[in-house]
Amino acid sequence: CVLCGRTDDCPEKYGEKRTYVEYNLTVHYYCLLMSSGIWQRGEEDEGVDGFLITDIRKEVNRAAKLKCNICKKKGASIGCVAPKCKRSYHFPCGTQRECIFQFMEDFSSYCWEHKPVQKFTDEEPRGASQCTICLDLVEHLPVYTVLKSPCCKNAWFHRECLQYQALSAGIFFFRCTVCNNKDKFQTEMLRMGIHIPERDASWELEENAYQDLLHCYQHCDVKRCLCKKGRDYNEPDSEWEIKRCQYCGSRGTHLACSSMKSWEQNWECVECRSIFAKSGKYSKRKKRPLATSEKTNGTTCLLEEPSPKSPRQSSGSQRSFLLQSPKIMCQNNLSPCSHLELPAPNRVTMSLSPVMTNRNWSLMQKCLREQRREVCNILKELKVQVNTKTTRLNINAENIWSSALKGFRQRNFSPTNIIEINFTNCKNRSKTNTSASKHHFFQLLMLHLQNSSLFEGSAAKNLSLDFQAVKENLYFEAGKMIAVSLVHGGPSPGFFSKTLFDCLIYGPENVKPALEDVADADVAQTVKMIKYANSLPSLQSTIQECYEFLAASGCLRPVTALCDKNMLVNDILIHHVIKRIILPLESFRQGLKTLGVLEKMQMHPDAFSSILCHKAERLSPETICDLFTIHSSSDVNKVEGTDFWMGYLQDVESGESVVTFEDILLFVTGSCYIPSIGFDPEPTIKFLHIRYPIGNRLLNCLELPITKTYQQFKNKMELTIRNTLRVERE
Repeated sequence: CVLCGRTDDCPEKYGEKRTYVEYNLTVHYYCLLMSSGIWQRGEEDEGVDGFLITDIRKEVNRAAKLKCNICKKKGASIGCVAPKCKRSYHFPCGTQRECIFQFMEDFSSYCWEHKPVQKFTDEEPRGASQCTICLDLVEHLPVYTVLKSPCCKNAWFHRECLQYQALSAGIFFFRCTVCNNKDKFQTEMLRMGIHIPERDASWELEENAYQDLLHCYQHCDVKRCLCKKGRDYNEPDSEWEIKRCQYCGSRGTHLACSSMKSWEQNWECVECRSIFAKSGKYSKRKKRPLATSEKTNGTTCLLEEPSPKSPRQSSGSQRSFLLQSPKIMCQNNLSPCSHLELPAPNRVTMSLSPVMTNRNWSLMQKCLREQRREVCNILKELKVQVNTKTTRLNINAENIWSSALKGFRQRNFSPTNIIEINFTNCKNRSKTNTSASKHHFFQLLMLHLQNSSLFEGSAAKNLSLDFQAVKENLYFEAGKMIAVSLVHGGPSPGFFSKTLFDCLIYGPENVKPALEDVADADVAQTVKMIKYANSLPSLQSTIQECYEFLAASGCLRPVTALCDKNMLVNDILIHHVIKRIILPLESFRQGLKTLGVLEKMQMHPDAFSSILCHKAERLSPETICDLFTIHSSSDVNKVEGTDFWMGYLQDVESGESVVTFEDILLFVTGSCYIPSIGFDPEPTIKFLHIRYPIGNRLLNCLELPITKTYQQFKNKMELTIRNTLRVERE
């Protein structure tokens, strides 16, 4: 190179090395760009990318008089732009001395003393985390070789990894690998000396790079093909149309060859069917038609069914609470009551451990109630952000995920707007929007998320690793939906594991996972074999058996004593439960920042743990009594009315009524669960001279009739509530 004098040909470090025989000239592209005394005075096709040959020779002559402050040789064409700094150096020398070269605007260069640095606050987490490009550890240090993302708090990179990524992605695709921010990320990386070429991504420039993806498998693989025109014959919309395996897509069959009557049916090849049969999951998978609505945006099928590693929670045993001494407020004037019981019908309450006494159970439930009341007040503070503007979402209850995703991604959607829900059926007729529709929508959405492939585990769930979901930014959307649900009156998830919750609150680098967090049965078995090895030979034998797994996960370590197994188990757990899902976790955290929910979670971890990690307490006479405040006029016998109401709740609890507590709540408020943020206005009961009960959902008020006998009161309650809800369902 005529500028730096080196023969190195390394495009990643020095740019492309170009030789022009007709001018007897060889030059590195970066050496030319960063030279201080030359400008592009020609057109792009003149000279060397607009640098005229005469100007290049003048710059070579100018640099020949300057000595490099690093290697002490002549030809230093690059100078530091800091005022009063007279240092000059070659481009390769400056790179070795950790100078900063800014490939933008005036192509400024800064020496090692005056170079820009990234600011590190005292709150920045110390230690190490994964580089989200190479997945190796990167130390959180303010050094030249380490860069942090300006848009994501816990995103750190090796400088070399970022430079390779920028050269490959180009200006159109280079962005933060965690949150996909482009403008802010590129500005900071250019400031810190990352060269982002103004060209398309390398994968877009390869000729016929995606040709294989356009090839659709069309071959009948059944043992006996019935088609006379051969196994490769395919005639759409006929019995000789080839249907591919719904799991692998690499096997096919004619519809007629597998006795399939229509394209709508699912089909599995022999290989996939045997895999499911061996895993014991095949019998649980139901065949279903591929409805047109499930193909919207190409994202629906990803989350429609739970992962085989995430079985639905069983109904379990439920603890019954008998009302001993109900606390009822009877006042003539309206008074506030603060209570918050978590949703929800058909969800499992915590079963009573054999070693847990009734006293301990009561104390724990009391503590959870106090924490939930605290969350209620916090969420009410966040709801102040919600304005009077309205956003209407059209939701298909049979395809809740796709329609919710479409609604949350529409241009006019804002978390600070009031959300109205329109449920549409297959004929596009919509139900009238009510508060009940919104409660029902959030309940369906949270249930779907719990059973989606974004999470894994049984009762307490962690994030799973789904590359397609990462690519489509679905973890961010899931976090956003949960945050919006909490502030807008929906149920809380209630299925977070303690490990997931701690990762969100304290950062993944400060969390130690447990064996219970491993959802993959094979990985869990491997960890158990290592953990319970009782001798050094058996431990070494176990490590040898799972050598490939340990090598792939980066957990191989020398084992010289039996106690080394503890560190090995810890490494495996950290890799599988935390490091493996670092990208989904950061994306999920960004979604939870919506409306300031994550910030409040980090400020009040114990309170939010009560609604995110614990199942809702089952509705009982106690919770219903605490929820409703009783009001009565002066001419009504409030004692007798209250006795009838209490007696009816006892009958519901004991199963002597056809009505459930969820039915009562739905009749009055339009919701069958108690939202984490509580009801607004708070539910009340009035005893009036009316014939039948009335549920006023605008005021969340239950108006009860005055009757002479308890049996009359019970009959009217059951008749009205049952018929009203039946009509609504129909």
